[in-house]
Amino acid sequence: MRGFCCLLWLILCATALQAQERRASHCIALAGATPGLEYLHQAGWQDPVARDSVQIRYIAHASFLLRTEGGLNVVTDFTGFTGAAPLIPDVVTMNHAHETHWTAHPDPAIPHVLEGWAASGAGAEHHLDLGEMLIRNVPTDIRNMFGGVEKRGNSIFVFEAAGLCIGHLGHLHHVPTPEQYAALGRLDVVMAAVDGGITLPLDQMLEVLGRLRSSVIIPMHWFSDASLQRFLARIGPEFDVVNEGNSALTVSLRGLPGRPTIHVLQPKYLAEEE
Repeated sequence: MRGFCCLLWLILCATALQAQERRASHCIALAGATPGLEYLHQAGWQDPVARDSVQIRYIAHASFLLRTEGGLNVVTDFTGFTGAAPLIPDVVTMNHAHETHWTAHPDPAIPHVLEGWAASGAGAEHHLDLGEMLIRNVPTDIRNMFGGVEKRGNSIFVFEAAGLCIGHLGHLHHVPTPEQYAALGRLDVVMAAVDGGITLPLDQMLEVLGRLRSSVIIPMHWFSDASLQRFLARIGPEFDVVNEGNSALTVSLRGLPGRPTIHVLQPKYLAEEE
């Protein structure tokens, strides 16, 4: 009987550990996407996330809420405001090119505040393993207000969860170097600024997206429908475009599209009643 109880205890422990493990991603492997398209649109941002999936919700400008099956909440380019809902994210990432990408006073209740720059100029280095999600960064340079260059002043953040590699290019000001591309690896999903000038000119952003070959591209940092449509008109026939008026989508590794797809999301602040 005692042996049986010990065996049962070991099984329960193994099950608990397995529930917290992160499904291995293929960021550094140049793997092709699985044919087929499967997006699951959820009614509210507080609803449970489907198994082996990540929900991506566009909040505003360059801020997105990433949610996992296990309940992790991560906000990108956090400005201190996500809407009327009383959300305390588990992690926030920030870039400081402009005030619309960071806050100097994040809520001290947020467990992990990841700044995409370092005061020393050496660049930030993040490798935060939360079990269900790994968050890392690749520093890039930005232009400063005086027309010069702030070395390693921006970060491309990469979120590895549910077997997916999700990248947020931040306030990207230059085409990544070969070393930076190698550090990024294969991004299944990428959030890219498409303003066409404040970050990268459209020609250069299209070059970056062509090099990344991500399965899903989510435009961000567009200031009007005109700038968004200008990007969509330039993207080229090799990309499909999905624009259903939603603010969120749920992505899974097995549901990635066979062709690179631009998925337009409409920004929407979080509401308590959702």
